[in-house]
Amino acid sequence: MSQLATSGTTSTFQVPVVDISPYVVDSAPTERAAVAVAIDRACREVGFIQVLGHGIAPEVVFGLGQAMDAFFDQPVDDKRRWIRPAGENRGYTAPKSESLSLSLGVESATRMNDFFEAYNVGRAASDYAGVELIAEHYAENTWPEVHGFEEHVSAYFSEAGRVARTLTRIFGDALGLPTRFFDELADHSIDVPRMNNYALPEGTEVDLDGDLTGMGEHTDFGIVTVLWADQVRGLQVLDRTGGWHDVTPLDGALLVNLGDLTARLTNERWLSTLHRVKPPVVDGTIQRRRSAAFFHDGNADALVGPLPTYVDDDHPALYDAVTVDEHVRAKLAGSRAGVRNLAAVREAARISGSRPRGAAG
Repeated sequence: MSQLATSGTTSTFQVPVVDISPYVVDSAPTERAAVAVAIDRACREVGFIQVLGHGIAPEVVFGLGQAMDAFFDQPVDDKRRWIRPAGENRGYTAPKSESLSLSLGVESATRMNDFFEAYNVGRAASDYAGVELIAEHYAENTWPEVHGFEEHVSAYFSEAGRVARTLTRIFGDALGLPTRFFDELADHSIDVPRMNNYALPEGTEVDLDGDLTGMGEHTDFGIVTVLWADQVRGLQVLDRTGGWHDVTPLDGALLVNLGDLTARLTNERWLSTLHRVKPPVVDGTIQRRRSAAFFHDGNADALVGPLPTYVDDDHPALYDAVTVDEHVRAKLAGSRAGVRNLAAVREAARISGSRPRGAAG
């Protein structure tokens, strides 16, 4: 276990640490079963996991970091050349052009958009030759003219995709689902790698008050998110009692959280994890923080609702079935186009019940 002190309380918030290597190297069934039990407990109690034994080589992670730095260190005008239409979920996102809280239908208290910048790539239609697709979710990529960027980013995200699929195999075992359940749900998955940078460009004017938001409160859209992050503070997770807690990765660990579709499938046996980013301000300047998320969202045409296993007289269905396309489209319209997502009723209620902004614990 990793113990992470909360702010303003004497209690501790614990993010479970799980070594998934028995699934990575295909160990004995008893060893894999122990991992599945640990994952189930972590998903029921916290919904956020530190994963070790994932098998991604340090040099692959190092290459990703170099590629991100090379891109984000460019002048703003050079980066803005790579902005794509909001609906494509590709290319460059400039600071203060998104508001993640709107993906939950929640207006920012300061009405200021999130100040992070990002670059998105993803699985494209050309990766799924011969498959009938909802084209909007499978846009082709554009790669910045930065030496080594495509090579290093592609190498890392190929590995992150492998980890995501390993995790869904574990999820299937933990939930007692058929062996190929998640394979069939995600055989032409919307997979979006996103690289984030949380430092404003030099000369950008902003009031550094307590409500400044790097990335607003939100849940991730799909099945599971695999996150690499540096060890600069800023990521915060909402617990089940409404308290916010800082989360910093252990050396070599990946952070894993559940998305909305998994919460729907399990009828909230496992919750999608509400989180936000509030990087620290040092001497009046936002300290730089980097992260890279691999969003594994499932097939756009898949219909997702509570599985019969998790619905009975004592646990009525909490959600109607929805296609992945409809769900992701509404979430993206909130975060990228500023259209409040009015369908995220249950997630928004959890935000309204949280403790005041800035309180981590």
